[in-house]
Amino acid sequence: MYHQFMELAGVDITREAMEIGPTCHYIMGGVKVDADTAATKVPGLFAAGEVAGGMHGANRLGGNSLSDLIVFGRRAGMGAADYIEGLQGSATLNQGEVDAAIAEALAPFNRENGENPYDIQRDLQEMMQANVGIIRTGSEVEAAIETLENFTERVQNIALKGGRQYNPGWNLATDLPSMLTVSKCTARGARDRKESRGGHTREDFPGTDEQLSKVNIGHTLAGNDWTGSIKTEQIPLLPIPAELKALLEEGK
Repeated sequence: MYHQFMELAGVDITREAMEIGPTCHYIMGGVKVDADTAATKVPGLFAAGEVAGGMHGANRLGGNSLSDLIVFGRRAGMGAADYIEGLQGSATLNQGEVDAAIAEALAPFNRENGENPYDIQRDLQEMMQANVGIIRTGSEVEAAIETLENFTERVQNIALKGGRQYNPGWNLATDLPSMLTVSKCTARGARDRKESRGGHTREDFPGTDEQLSKVNIGHTLAGNDWTGSIKTEQIPLLPIPAELKALLEEGK
């Protein structure tokens, strides 16, 4: 850390105070997957680790991420292998969909008066930090949800400079739709979980709600692309399997 501050900020932290603040470190939510195969609802798509919903609940303990990756990464690999072995024939591609995806990816290079993706990322980051940070209120997350809708048009109007070879701005332009989708889901989850639990603190609901301990808050994206509406619902948790209950009791 000493070398980072010296090289990047010119601050000697052995002699000067350094400014610090909380930031996003780990996403405990994620794509819903089958517990045994790590398969998503999209045929042929598997997810594990921080991408998947995970098993950490409201707060991941240090070091537990590695266990998650090892166990469910293996299940995802085996699930994907079994899926491939069960396929028959060759996959068919819809050329129209392929052409549309290529056109969408290259569209920012053809705009002259669009927005810089780095400006959008900065504004999105600052807005989420201000309204959906570690400690949030209902009014703040509602303001975030409303503001996030304005970002959709901005992301659709990105313009890029330079070429297609090693262009970090292009990478960011392709990432921003996903960043925006995750931000929308995070804000909606924070709005609907009217309690404080783990890494989620609602200043207007400082206590825990026993009923909310029995549900996950899930989100479904309508339509075939990231611009669709988002449906948010409470999903009841499944009961703990008997064999896992026995192990938990044994470990007490």
